[in-house]
Amino acid sequence: MKSLIETEVPPERVFLFAMDSQSGADGLWSIEDSLKELVQLAQTAGLVVAGTALQKRAAPDPSTYMGSGKLKQISEEMELLNAQTVIVDDELTPGQQRNIEARLPESFKVIDRTALILDIFAQHAHSREGKLQVELAQYQYRLPRLTRLWTHLVRQAGGRAGGVKGGVGLRGPGETQLESDRRLIRRRISSLKSKLEDIRIHRRHYRRRRRNGGIPVISLTGYTNAGKSSLLRALSQEDVLIEDQLFVTLDPLTRLVHLPAGREVLFTDTVGFIKRLPHELIAAFRATLEEIAESDLILHLVDSAHPKADAQVGAVEKVLYELGVKDEIILKVWNKIDKLGHEGCMDDPSVRISALTGEGISGLKKRIESLLKDNMTLVEGLLQYSQGGLLNQIHKRGTVELEEHREGGTYLRAYVPPVLAARLRPFITISLSD
Repeated sequence: MKSLIETEVPPERVFLFAMDSQSGADGLWSIEDSLKELVQLAQTAGLVVAGTALQKRAAPDPSTYMGSGKLKQISEEMELLNAQTVIVDDELTPGQQRNIEARLPESFKVIDRTALILDIFAQHAHSREGKLQVELAQYQYRLPRLTRLWTHLVRQAGGRAGGVKGGVGLRGPGETQLESDRRLIRRRISSLKSKLEDIRIHRRHYRRRRRNGGIPVISLTGYTNAGKSSLLRALSQEDVLIEDQLFVTLDPLTRLVHLPAGREVLFTDTVGFIKRLPHELIAAFRATLEEIAESDLILHLVDSAHPKADAQVGAVEKVLYELGVKDEIILKVWNKIDKLGHEGCMDDPSVRISALTGEGISGLKKRIESLLKDNMTLVEGLLQYSQGGLLNQIHKRGTVELEEHREGGTYLRAYVPPVLAARLRPFITISLSD
């Protein structure tokens, strides 16, 4: 007989709020689209959406974001729906968050879009690097909000640290604890930055070795849930975690793929983007995002069946621009054509595929092979049979257009990485041509 009865903790019930204001306009995104995405984010975090509300006003209220009247209405609706957390589809200032919580019942909680995304990232980070990156982003976000988090200590102290009136000498431990926590967090932030900088240096050395080896790297990027993991599985024919949720893939995943002519390339599935991606995350994930900028080719995957595909493309291109990625190394790939052909891509010269059914995958591989060839050196000549190891490297690292077995060796016409071309010079009997 069990002494303790285990009960499953029910999922947290939340109330979502979004504002339609000129100052916060997202161009191609309507307020309904934004709220719909917030629902997806909440569900990905394991929350139950009990209710939603929209508000239209010229600009957010500087004190409470939505204004005292709307805040009172939301509080009443939350009590009726048994929801104790309100999620705002924007990043609140520390002051706004503090003022909203001061006007809500003490048991209620308020978080913003940034905090929700950070929570999802924390759930999906599994590697050491991913956990360090998310922890850094969370601390950078929380540091200016510590006053709000420690108001219970201020009340216990009865002093003036939080603006509470009290007698002389009653400043108390609340302020002391707050300053102590700030110092601890700043120290932790410094430590995390140092560790991530070590990882960044390691990645830089790895990229240098990779270039010397002549294996090109292709990064898969795109709006979250565009199908990057599905494409990686279709290309590599290996098991890759696939779920219909936002930000399922957080830690970079790399797979070796053979192109039609036999050349080996590395495909890396990176973190998905989203509109208004928190600046803390972009800064914390600098080492990972640099992998995208340093790639030989970037596949920008687009969900062609999504009604806001064009808006999603704009959100991704904005981040890529901030990373300094050159347009000439980006290939736009319209995915999910099995669901719905998106009108915006009909005249687009980019590739259209279905990672689910495999349609267009072979054409995508050929297109990639053609684009990579532009960055390689043409080698034509006779390679002695004793250099079988180099011949194998040519097949793995390059694209062979002609191969004939002749007396004295193998006659080749191939495109190879510049590093491999330099290694071939002492062994090939006909000079290299660029």
